[in-house]
Amino acid sequence: MKEFESKVAIVTGTTGIGRAIAKRLAWGGASVMACGIDADANHELQQESDAEGYALRVELCDVSRPEQMQALVAKAAARFGGLDFIANSAAIHPFGSAVETEPETWNRCMAVNLGGVYLLSHFGIPEMRKRGGGSIVVVASVQGHACQHGVAAYAASKGGLLSLTRALALDHAADGIRVNSISPGSIRTPMLERAAAHFSPDLPVDTVVERFGAAHPLGRVGTVEEVAELAAFLLSDRSAFCTGGDYLVDGGLLAGIGVQ
Repeated sequence: MKEFESKVAIVTGTTGIGRAIAKRLAWGGASVMACGIDADANHELQQESDAEGYALRVELCDVSRPEQMQALVAKAAARFGGLDFIANSAAIHPFGSAVETEPETWNRCMAVNLGGVYLLSHFGIPEMRKRGGGSIVVVASVQGHACQHGVAAYAASKGGLLSLTRALALDHAADGIRVNSISPGSIRTPMLERAAAHFSPDLPVDTVVERFGAAHPLGRVGTVEEVAELAAFLLSDRSAFCTGGDYLVDGGLLAGIGVQ
Protein backbone atom coordinates (compact mmCIF):
# COMPACT_ATOMS: atom_id res chain seq x y z
CA MET A 1 0.00 0.00 0.00
CA LYS A 2 1.36 3.40 -0.97
CA GLU A 3 1.85 5.98 1.77
CA PHE A 4 -0.96 8.29 0.60
CA GLU A 5 -3.42 5.67 -0.63
CA SER A 6 -7.02 6.82 -0.03
CA LYS A 7 -5.89 10.39 0.72
CA VAL A 8 -7.13 13.42 -1.20
CA ALA A 9 -4.99 16.52 -1.75
CA ILE A 10 -5.36 19.97 -3.25
CA VAL A 11 -2.16 21.56 -4.52
CA THR A 12 -1.95 25.14 -5.79
CA GLY A 13 0.61 26.09 -8.42
CA THR A 14 1.37 23.93 -11.46
CA THR A 15 4.91 25.11 -12.19
CA GLY A 16 8.06 24.69 -10.12
CA ILE A 17 7.53 23.57 -6.55
CA GLY A 18 3.75 23.14 -6.78
CA ARG A 19 4.12 20.88 -9.80
CA ALA A 20 6.68 18.73 -7.98
CA ILE A 21 4.51 18.44 -4.86
CA ALA A 22 1.46 17.44 -6.90
CA LYS A 23 3.40 14.70 -8.67
CA ARG A 24 5.05 13.49 -5.45
CA LEU A 25 1.71 13.10 -3.68
CA ALA A 26 0.14 11.39 -6.70
CA TRP A 27 3.15 9.06 -6.95
CA GLY A 28 2.57 8.24 -3.30
CA GLY A 29 -0.99 7.15 -4.04
CA ALA A 30 -3.00 10.30 -3.27
CA SER A 31 -5.82 11.57 -5.43
CA VAL A 32 -4.73 15.10 -6.29
CA MET A 33 -6.59 18.18 -7.47
CA ALA A 34 -3.97 20.66 -8.72
CA CYS A 35 -4.73 24.17 -9.86
CA GLY A 36 -2.85 26.97 -11.53
CA ILE A 37 -3.30 30.06 -13.65
CA ASP A 38 -0.86 29.01 -16.39
CA ALA A 39 -2.93 27.12 -18.97
CA ASP A 40 0.12 25.70 -20.76
CA ALA A 41 1.66 24.42 -17.54
CA ASN A 42 -1.69 22.95 -16.51
CA HIS A 43 -2.01 21.11 -19.81
CA GLU A 44 1.52 19.74 -19.60
CA LEU A 45 1.03 18.51 -16.03
CA GLN A 46 -2.25 16.85 -16.96
CA GLN A 47 -0.69 15.10 -19.94
CA GLU A 48 2.24 13.83 -17.85
CA SER A 49 -0.06 12.62 -15.09
CA ASP A 50 -2.38 10.84 -17.51
CA ALA A 51 0.58 9.12 -19.15
CA GLU A 52 1.89 7.98 -15.77
CA GLY A 53 -1.52 6.80 -14.59
CA TYR A 54 -1.87 9.16 -11.63
CA ALA A 55 -5.20 10.12 -10.06
CA LEU A 56 -4.45 13.78 -10.70
CA ARG A 57 -6.82 16.37 -12.09
CA VAL A 58 -5.64 19.85 -13.08
CA GLU A 59 -7.94 22.88 -13.02
CA LEU A 60 -7.42 26.41 -14.32
CA CYS A 61 -8.04 28.83 -11.48
CA ASP A 62 -6.90 31.99 -9.75
CA VAL A 63 -6.20 31.41 -6.05
CA SER A 64 -7.11 35.00 -5.23
CA ARG A 65 -10.73 34.51 -6.34
CA PRO A 66 -13.04 33.28 -3.55
CA GLU A 67 -15.60 31.76 -5.87
CA GLN A 68 -12.92 29.80 -7.72
CA MET A 69 -11.38 28.46 -4.52
CA GLN A 70 -14.78 27.45 -3.20
CA ALA A 71 -15.52 25.66 -6.48
CA LEU A 72 -12.12 23.94 -6.44
CA VAL A 73 -12.70 22.48 -2.98
CA ALA A 74 -16.18 21.34 -3.99
CA LYS A 75 -14.81 19.66 -7.14
CA ALA A 76 -12.08 17.85 -5.21
CA ALA A 77 -14.51 16.59 -2.57
CA ALA A 78 -17.08 15.49 -5.16
CA ARG A 79 -14.56 13.81 -7.46
CA PHE A 80 -12.42 12.08 -4.85
CA GLY A 81 -14.69 11.82 -1.81
CA GLY A 82 -13.26 14.36 0.60
CA LEU A 83 -10.13 16.34 1.45
CA ASP A 84 -7.15 15.39 3.62
CA PHE A 85 -4.22 17.53 2.49
CA ILE A 86 -3.63 21.05 1.21
CA ALA A 87 -0.32 22.18 -0.24
CA ASN A 88 -0.17 25.91 -0.97
CA SER A 89 2.50 26.79 -3.51
CA ALA A 90 0.93 29.29 -5.93
CA ALA A 91 2.79 32.63 -5.84
CA ILE A 92 3.89 35.61 -7.85
CA HIS A 93 7.18 37.48 -7.42
CA PRO A 94 7.11 41.19 -8.25
CA PHE A 95 10.32 43.18 -8.00
CA GLY A 96 10.90 46.61 -6.49
CA SER A 97 11.11 48.54 -3.26
CA ALA A 98 7.95 49.78 -1.56
CA VAL A 99 8.37 53.09 -3.39
CA GLU A 100 8.88 51.42 -6.75
CA THR A 101 6.01 48.94 -6.35
CA GLU A 102 2.68 50.26 -7.58
CA PRO A 103 -0.34 49.76 -5.27
CA GLU A 104 -2.07 47.42 -7.72
CA THR A 105 1.04 45.23 -7.90
CA TRP A 106 1.35 45.18 -4.12
CA ASN A 107 -2.32 44.27 -3.71
CA ARG A 108 -2.12 41.54 -6.33
CA CYS A 109 0.91 39.99 -4.62
CA MET A 110 -0.86 39.94 -1.26
CA ALA A 111 -4.05 38.55 -2.79
CA VAL A 112 -2.24 35.65 -4.46
CA ASN A 113 0.58 34.78 -2.08
CA LEU A 114 -1.16 35.42 1.23
CA GLY A 115 -4.84 35.61 0.32
CA GLY A 116 -4.72 32.37 -1.65
CA VAL A 117 -3.67 30.44 1.46
CA TYR A 118 -6.40 32.11 3.49
CA LEU A 119 -9.08 31.29 0.91
CA LEU A 120 -8.10 27.66 0.52
CA SER A 121 -8.02 27.29 4.31
CA HIS A 122 -11.38 29.05 4.61
CA PHE A 123 -13.10 26.69 2.19
CA GLY A 124 -10.93 23.60 2.65
CA ILE A 125 -10.74 23.17 6.41
CA PRO A 126 -14.50 22.48 6.79
CA GLU A 127 -14.07 19.60 4.33
CA MET A 128 -11.03 18.32 6.23
CA ARG A 129 -13.02 18.35 9.46
CA LYS A 130 -15.46 15.91 7.87
CA ARG A 131 -12.59 13.44 7.50
CA GLY A 132 -11.51 13.89 11.11
CA GLY A 133 -8.45 16.05 10.40
CA GLY A 134 -5.64 16.40 7.93
CA SER A 135 -2.52 18.35 7.16
CA ILE A 136 -1.66 21.62 5.43
CA VAL A 137 1.69 22.75 4.04
CA VAL A 138 2.41 26.35 3.12
CA VAL A 139 5.35 27.15 0.84
CA ALA A 140 6.85 30.30 2.35
CA SER A 141 10.44 31.45 1.67
CA VAL A 142 13.72 32.40 3.27
CA GLN A 143 12.67 35.89 2.13
CA GLY A 144 10.20 35.83 5.02
CA HIS A 145 13.15 35.57 7.42
CA ALA A 146 15.93 37.63 5.84
CA CYS A 147 15.18 39.41 2.60
CA GLN A 148 17.25 40.94 -0.17
CA HIS A 149 16.95 44.36 -1.78
CA GLY A 150 14.13 45.08 -4.19
CA VAL A 151 11.54 42.47 -3.26
CA ALA A 152 9.38 44.34 -0.75
CA ALA A 153 5.99 42.92 -1.74
CA TYR A 154 7.18 39.35 -2.10
CA ALA A 155 9.10 39.38 1.19
CA ALA A 156 6.16 40.91 3.05
CA SER A 157 3.78 38.30 1.68
CA LYS A 158 6.08 35.44 2.66
CA GLY A 159 6.60 36.87 6.13
CA GLY A 160 2.83 37.00 6.48
CA LEU A 161 2.61 33.35 5.56
CA LEU A 162 4.82 32.41 8.50
CA SER A 163 2.39 34.12 10.89
CA LEU A 164 -0.68 32.72 9.14
CA THR A 165 0.78 29.22 9.41
CA ARG A 166 1.14 29.58 13.17
CA ALA A 167 -2.37 31.02 13.51
CA LEU A 168 -3.91 28.18 11.49
CA ALA A 169 -1.98 25.60 13.47
CA LEU A 170 -3.26 26.95 16.79
CA ASP A 171 -6.83 27.48 15.63
CA HIS A 172 -7.24 24.01 14.15
CA ALA A 173 -5.16 21.70 16.34
CA ALA A 174 -8.35 20.61 18.08
CA ASP A 175 -9.74 19.64 14.67
CA GLY A 176 -6.84 17.25 14.17
CA ILE A 177 -5.44 19.48 11.42
CA ARG A 178 -1.71 20.15 11.40
CA VAL A 179 -0.28 23.19 9.60
CA ASN A 180 3.39 23.75 8.79
CA SER A 181 5.37 25.94 6.43
CA ILE A 182 8.45 25.35 4.31
CA SER A 183 10.98 28.08 3.61
CA PRO A 184 13.03 27.25 0.52
CA GLY A 185 16.23 28.98 -0.42
CA SER A 186 17.17 29.25 -4.09
CA ILE A 187 15.37 26.45 -5.93
CA ARG A 188 15.70 25.98 -9.70
CA THR A 189 12.25 27.02 -10.89
CA PRO A 190 10.89 29.33 -13.59
CA MET A 191 10.49 31.96 -10.86
CA LEU A 192 14.17 31.73 -9.91
CA GLU A 193 15.18 32.01 -13.56
CA ARG A 194 13.07 35.17 -13.93
CA ALA A 195 14.80 36.60 -10.86
CA ALA A 196 18.18 35.79 -12.36
CA ALA A 197 17.25 37.59 -15.57
CA HIS A 198 15.92 40.56 -13.63
CA PHE A 199 18.88 41.11 -11.32
CA SER A 200 21.62 40.34 -13.86
CA PRO A 201 20.15 40.94 -17.33
CA ASP A 202 23.56 41.06 -19.02
CA LEU A 203 24.58 37.57 -17.91
CA PRO A 204 23.36 34.11 -18.97
CA VAL A 205 20.68 32.80 -16.64
CA ASP A 206 22.71 29.66 -15.87
CA THR A 207 25.65 31.79 -14.75
CA VAL A 208 23.48 33.80 -12.39
CA VAL A 209 21.81 30.69 -10.99
CA GLU A 210 25.26 29.25 -10.28
CA ARG A 211 26.10 32.42 -8.38
CA PHE A 212 22.88 32.09 -6.39
CA GLY A 213 23.92 28.55 -5.55
CA ALA A 214 27.39 29.62 -4.46
CA ALA A 215 25.80 31.79 -1.75
CA HIS A 216 24.46 28.63 -0.08
CA PRO A 217 26.88 26.68 2.15
CA LEU A 218 26.06 23.49 0.23
CA GLY A 219 27.28 25.28 -2.89
CA ARG A 220 24.29 24.87 -5.19
CA VAL A 221 20.65 25.71 -5.68
CA GLY A 222 18.07 23.15 -4.64
CA THR A 223 15.70 21.09 -6.73
CA VAL A 224 11.92 21.11 -6.71
CA GLU A 225 11.97 17.42 -5.87
CA GLU A 226 13.89 18.13 -2.65
CA VAL A 227 11.22 20.60 -1.56
CA ALA A 228 8.44 18.19 -2.56
CA GLU A 229 9.98 15.46 -0.42
CA LEU A 230 9.89 17.71 2.63
CA ALA A 231 6.29 18.63 1.85
CA ALA A 232 5.38 14.95 1.60
CA PHE A 233 6.97 14.31 5.00
CA LEU A 234 5.08 17.18 6.64
CA LEU A 235 1.77 16.08 5.14
CA SER A 236 2.28 12.47 6.17
CA ASP A 237 1.78 10.74 9.52
CA ARG A 238 5.56 10.56 9.82
CA SER A 239 5.41 14.14 11.10
CA ALA A 240 2.42 13.55 13.39
CA PHE A 241 3.81 15.69 16.24
CA CYS A 242 4.78 18.63 14.02
CA THR A 243 2.50 21.63 13.73
CA GLY A 244 2.99 25.39 13.65
CA GLY A 245 6.59 25.06 12.51
CA ASP A 246 8.63 26.42 9.66
CA TYR A 247 11.13 24.07 8.03
CA LEU A 248 14.11 25.35 6.06
CA VAL A 249 15.15 23.71 2.81
CA ASP A 250 17.80 26.28 2.00
CA GLY A 251 21.16 24.54 1.71
CA GLY A 252 22.30 26.24 4.91
CA LEU A 253 21.68 29.74 3.55
CA LEU A 254 20.14 31.26 6.70
CA ALA A 255 22.73 29.59 8.92
CA GLY A 256 25.32 31.79 7.26
CA ILE A 257 23.50 35.12 6.99
CA GLY A 258 25.90 37.87 7.98
CA VAL A 259 28.91 35.54 8.05
CA GLN A 260 31.73 36.44 5.65
